[in-house]
Amino acid sequence: MPKVNDFTLKIATVNGTGSASANGLLMKSIFRMGVPVMGKNYFPSNIQGLPTWYEIRVTDPGHLTRAG
Repeated sequence: MPKVNDFTLKIATVNGTGSASANGLLMKSIFRMGVPVMGKNYFPSNIQGLPTWYEIRVTDPGHLTRAG
């Protein structure tokens, strides 16, 4: 069976706490290690204090995160 180096990291945080900056920094760190990575923010509400999600997909061929 071939090895598959593909995983998705989903991070849930409270909106307005600097999470977008921290998530971008994490994605940039993985990218600077030479690993193809793609990130996507999910903001169901832009009201401070409500949840927001960030999804980072790390994959060898460099596929995108969810589309659509």
